[in-house]
Amino acid sequence: MNQKLFYSLLFAALGILLFVPFLGGVRLFDWDEINFAECSREMVVLGDYLRVHVDFKPFYEKPPFFFWCQSLMMNIFGTNEFAARLPNAICGIISLIYLYNLGAKLHGHRFGLIWALTYLGSVTPHLYFRSGIIDPFFNLFIFIGLINLIFASWKREGTASSMLLPRGVWNYLFIGGFVLGMGINTKGPVAYLIVCLTLGVYWILSRFRWFITPLQFLFYSVAATLVSVAWYGLETFLHGPVFITEFLKYNFRLFSTPDAGHSGFPGYHFVILLVGCFPASIFALRAFAPLMIERNYQREFRKWMLILFWVVLILFSIVQSKIVHYSSMCYFPLTYMATLTLTQLESNKIRFNNWLRAGLIVIGGIYILATIGLPILAHRMDLVRAVADQDAFTQANLNAKINWTGWEVIPGIWLLIVLSLSLIWFDQRQTDRAIVALFGGMAVFITLTLWFFIGRIEGISQDAAMRFFEKAQGQNVYVKSYGYRSYGPFFYTQKPAITNPNYYNENWLLRGKIDKDVWFIKKNVEEHTALDSLPDIRKTGEENGFVFYLRKAK
Repeated sequence: MNQKLFYSLLFAALGILLFVPFLGGVRLFDWDEINFAECSREMVVLGDYLRVHVDFKPFYEKPPFFFWCQSLMMNIFGTNEFAARLPNAICGIISLIYLYNLGAKLHGHRFGLIWALTYLGSVTPHLYFRSGIIDPFFNLFIFIGLINLIFASWKREGTASSMLLPRGVWNYLFIGGFVLGMGINTKGPVAYLIVCLTLGVYWILSRFRWFITPLQFLFYSVAATLVSVAWYGLETFLHGPVFITEFLKYNFRLFSTPDAGHSGFPGYHFVILLVGCFPASIFALRAFAPLMIERNYQREFRKWMLILFWVVLILFSIVQSKIVHYSSMCYFPLTYMATLTLTQLESNKIRFNNWLRAGLIVIGGIYILATIGLPILAHRMDLVRAVADQDAFTQANLNAKINWTGWEVIPGIWLLIVLSLSLIWFDQRQTDRAIVALFGGMAVFITLTLWFFIGRIEGISQDAAMRFFEKAQGQNVYVKSYGYRSYGPFFYTQKPAITNPNYYNENWLLRGKIDKDVWFIKKNVEEHTALDSLPDIRKTGEENGFVFYLRKAK
């Protein structure tokens, strides 16, 4: 067995060990996880895999590739959380193997090992492979699409040897375009936009040098278009241009307004990446300064990664809707930059300075304090309520009966040990040991934190509502959230296809001649609503900020 195959299998095994177990251990979270899983469930229920639906109405916000993956898993493993999250675990395994092989190609075996380990042991990159959201596949497709275009330009200009790049220019362009087209089928043309902006900035910084010809770029674009047209074209042929028009309206709204309250300050994504991508983010900062890089193609690749990073960061800082995963495309260049720093520390080309030490201590300290402090504060909920938002819903959420045992401090203690040992070994220039301890230890920390905390967070934030929805499974009733948006009434009721179109009319559910009972749920933010004033609707209970009502059919 050759070296690359052995370590590819090793990272596959690590991915299976860390990403797959306990995927179904906690419910999906409102909105995104439940939204996407519901789209996939309805594909299975309707037997319609060409059009995306939610609440059994056409859903125009996303193309279907990720839903195909989820629905395939649901057909195999059933409609559950495990099936909804398994595609991203598989994506995580593919990503680790790809990063190892790409790193080994560009900088050698050791670099590939560290790059994959850095990705595995950074918080948000790791977490996304244990989630049920679209972005991991979307980001991977964009990245592979761009990498192949870079390789095509190197092949054309003779930047790297034939041993490094054995394929021809047109081959790389076709592969890159094809994979980018898969990205367009995953989340939309923003995949193509990110690549084009990156190419444009590189072209300007290269003083308008044609690193690929216009014909080659056209071929690349056509390859991407052919793949995406396979679905977009069929959707338009079957149903007209409604998907494209509504999809463009939705994306314009995201760009121009803080959609659904997702607003934030201009530096939002910088903070998210700094804290969320810990510890890779700390080492990546050093790589923005000059580094001693030997080969020309390696310097070029660093330039490409810097451009990609800034393009994504600036683009989504301009976008008015601020959501954590919008900047997740930065994870690839960020972890690459971190790996550059780590390998230069290993070879003593740069030193482990006070800035790196301070960054690890400050951001690492936040995680340590949070994971040790929260279980302690859980036994003093009076203090938590005093500093939390004083609105009725938040205060009621904090009344949830959660069993805090005290063992929840284990992840924080573990991270304190890992961080201490890593700092000692970095100071002693035992960099190889420090890297494994820090990033391997962080992967374990993330796993421990999920085990101890995620179920309790779900218990505080949404458990009462989801249990209410689950009680409706198999019952011939309508379930409706009132005054707030949730996808729980669809997925967790295992809602069958709608046969009475009046269901979509809220006024009919409240006042009309209904053909079956209606279960309503609302948040306790408003005391006097139609649910409280209409004579044939009665309140049936209240728990953790959610209020439940029943209207019986007569």
